[in-house]
Amino acid sequence: MKLFDLTGRVAIVTGGNGGIGLGMAKGLAEAGARVAITGRNAAKAEAALKELGPHAFFVEAEVSDRDACFAMVEEVARKAGRVDILIANAGIANRKRPEALTEEDWRGLLDINLSGAFFCCQAVYPHMQKAGGGKIVTIGSMLSLFGAPFGAAYGASKGGIMQLTKSLATAWAADGIQVNCVLPGWIDTDLAVGARAQVDGLNEHVLKRTPAKRWGRGDDLAGIAVFLASEASDYVTGTAIPVDGGYAAQS
Repeated sequence: MKLFDLTGRVAIVTGGNGGIGLGMAKGLAEAGARVAITGRNAAKAEAALKELGPHAFFVEAEVSDRDACFAMVEEVARKAGRVDILIANAGIANRKRPEALTEEDWRGLLDINLSGAFFCCQAVYPHMQKAGGGKIVTIGSMLSLFGAPFGAAYGASKGGIMQLTKSLATAWAADGIQVNCVLPGWIDTDLAVGARAQVDGLNEHVLKRTPAKRWGRGDDLAGIAVFLASEASDYVTGTAIPVDGGYAAQS
């Protein structure tokens, strides 16, 4: 369907070498986009590129560094000729109670999860403005909506992502840029493996609370990525969409 066709578009997926990012990158590639995945692990990226096909490529980047974000975007633009789509997905987690968080824990997580997303959005803006439009997708979390005793820093970063999304959507709507947030539920990624090991009863809680009765997979995010990156969502902006198997709908 033409509305969902991304042929000729160039997408950047930060943290696109695994998990949610890779699932979204695969959806964009299958819809016809040329996809640049970014991250810090080149070996992991090589494996991801084999799944994405010949039109994908890797650019190493540290998103907590504003200059590095701008340099990454410029490199993608040089290689691919344009930048149409940003999936600001790169993120980390920790699972410490708030009283145990160090300053390094707090700043390190927010620098990547929140500041990094903002810097990447800033970096793609001139390219999208010049082109007359673009699509930005940020990645929130169930902890954008709910609290958890082990999620003070992570939840703060993801709550901030939701508000950042709304602000950017209102600021850049006149430029033809739509900015939306995806709220993944409990997705079975490397981060989730660590969470299950560190948080007693988490697996049982997720399965009980989620109407779909399973953890999500990275590929479950492919469809929403294509929708929010395509013409099909041209009148959708400033919103946050759960992809969570019904987790947020059940009390």
